[in-house]
Amino acid sequence: MTSTDDILNNYRAKIEREMTSYNSSGSKADKFSRSYEEFREGMSPEYTRYEKWCKAFGNLFVIKLSKKDNDRIQREIDIAHLNITSSEVVVFSLMTMLMVLIGGSLAITSGWLLFLDNPNFGNYPFILLFLIFFLSITLFYYASRSPTRLAIKWRLKASSQMVPAILYIVIYMKHTSNFEKAVAFAAEHLKEPLALDFRKVFWDVEVGKYSTIKSSVDAYLETWRDYSIEFIEAFHLIESSLFEPSEGRRVVILEKSLQVILDGVYDKMLKYTHEVKAPLTNIYMLGIVLPTLTIAILPLASTMLGGAIEWYHMMFAFNILIPLIVIYMTEDVMMQRPGGYGETDLLEKNPLYPKYKSREHYVKGFLLSLPLLFIGSIPFLLRYTPLPELLGISRDYTWSELGLSFLGEVNAFGIIDPLTGGLYGPSGTLSLVLSLFIPLGIATIFIVAYKGKTKEILETRNKYKEVETEFTSSLFQLGNRIGDGIPAEIAFAKVLESTKGTETEGFFRIVNENISSLGMSIEKALFDPKRGAVIFYPSELIATSMKILVESVKKGLEVAARSLMSISEYVKNIKKINDRLNDLLADITSDMKSNMTFLAPLLSGIVVGLAGMISVIISSLSQKFANNPDLDVSGVGNVANLIGSGGIFQITQMIPTYWLQIVVGIYLIEIVFILTSTLVIIKSGRDKLLSTAETGINLKRTMVLYFIICLASIVGLTLVGAFALRGLGS
Repeated sequence: MTSTDDILNNYRAKIEREMTSYNSSGSKADKFSRSYEEFREGMSPEYTRYEKWCKAFGNLFVIKLSKKDNDRIQREIDIAHLNITSSEVVVFSLMTMLMVLIGGSLAITSGWLLFLDNPNFGNYPFILLFLIFFLSITLFYYASRSPTRLAIKWRLKASSQMVPAILYIVIYMKHTSNFEKAVAFAAEHLKEPLALDFRKVFWDVEVGKYSTIKSSVDAYLETWRDYSIEFIEAFHLIESSLFEPSEGRRVVILEKSLQVILDGVYDKMLKYTHEVKAPLTNIYMLGIVLPTLTIAILPLASTMLGGAIEWYHMMFAFNILIPLIVIYMTEDVMMQRPGGYGETDLLEKNPLYPKYKSREHYVKGFLLSLPLLFIGSIPFLLRYTPLPELLGISRDYTWSELGLSFLGEVNAFGIIDPLTGGLYGPSGTLSLVLSLFIPLGIATIFIVAYKGKTKEILETRNKYKEVETEFTSSLFQLGNRIGDGIPAEIAFAKVLESTKGTETEGFFRIVNENISSLGMSIEKALFDPKRGAVIFYPSELIATSMKILVESVKKGLEVAARSLMSISEYVKNIKKINDRLNDLLADITSDMKSNMTFLAPLLSGIVVGLAGMISVIISSLSQKFANNPDLDVSGVGNVANLIGSGGIFQITQMIPTYWLQIVVGIYLIEIVFILTSTLVIIKSGRDKLLSTAETGINLKRTMVLYFIICLASIVGLTLVGAFALRGLGS
């Protein structure tokens, strides 16, 4: 009699044979599942640092969240593939807030106590304490939203690969109706991060979380329900094709799934182009116009408040707090961007990536910016260092001493108070002009570095995009030749003859030479590490098409022909959608780019010029009042009521225009970084290369225009103020 153990052993052996057969059939599911953790750690180092901080602080104590908050944070953690818990996220955010708040408060109090006897230090800096408190709250909110931000970044990068993912699965299932192998095929040929998601599908089955690949895929698709419903619908259509008895009906459903995701992407991007214009306008108004206008009134406000507002308050607010708020506003715009559209190139895989990653470009930029930074730091050295005493020179000179007597007896650098002879400023016109070289020098570092990093690699990518444009028709020809029954090896030679004089001729020539002269197989001729044609044409479209060709040829010439024609048709549809969406987005992106590179520097430059004119007027009146205490200005009254001791406007309590301009210039640089990244994401998805290149270009245009407008407005308005006061009190 057969025992129970014998039956179990027989079935165990049968199951093991079936699993071995499946794993050795080319699906490579075992490789995907076992390599998941290694793959995740290797492709996402930027998340690892955040994870380490969360782990370090999360071990201090545990915070129990409500179920709603815990589920929300954990969902974002899972999407971003972070190896942390929701409690660790909140603990890290809370500790960041407390460290900044307590550390900042202690530093402010210690500094105040240290310089308590210094009459120039003033009262306790409550404004700075309030800014520290506001910064700590902002950092808490920013840190607590990091999983959401990283999940958005993941989604943007992964969503750009949705359409190719559906294409891979559809093409594979057209000739082999096996869902598991099709998903494995897509996971093997896609790039991360979507490839990582597909590998995790196999990993979840391997560890027993789900019993089948279909269950694991369906669970994974639920993470996209609120973000890309067309991706889910396309997958469900693919799954339904497995139950169709008719071959023709099965192929129709597969093709329908590809059309569903293409139409879904187009419809959502069309809607997005209409909805994104208002938020971008708000970002420009609240992030550029309003802060710049606020800066315009700060010099006068500081005098009216008795010097309560210092330059470092303004720098803290405008160069730290407000940029963080603008980043939050732009993230809200990016969160609304639909998936399934954008660049799919992975910068790290490019052969020129080491040159892009090299730091020598920053060194070159820094060396070129050193003369500019030195020129801009001259007022700082004269005001805050003992260098003038060491060199035996004065800290300041009047315009008359510099040979420009028509500008009056006002100090050129604005460092010495004409009333008391003490130090203040730098608030003079010459200091303001020299300060322009500080933001220009900082911008030069990034302009030079970004151009050096991206020029060659961007030219290469643009070249291959031109090749891709012609490659679509070449693919169709290749598919036709193979469809006529011509072997793939001979079909390449036939297509070579018809592509002479085009950009794609070189590709087909290399393949033909590898086959005819070196006796390589199709796969070797295309993907050989040293001689393969794809190596010399590192285009994602070309590599994808040829991988599908190699796989489909194994199933027969007819299958290969249909696959190539499907890719050709897909590329044409994608190109039509891209062209249409670029037309729709051009209106939005061009307006925002114009605001950033023209209107923002124009407005900022005029504001700085007005601040310089106000400083000149108050300085001139102070000088004239010192020489003539009874001076009376018609329609205004005694000048002492305005700029004298105890008056409303005192030059010594005004925010130095030197620092004001530096704050404006640095803020403008930060805005260019933030808005350029946002515009690139809106137009092309997460594209690090394009974002870096565009930032360098926009920074050059913005800062050069800002420098010119500032210089012109400072000189022009200063002359206007000087001549207006020239005859006063004479």
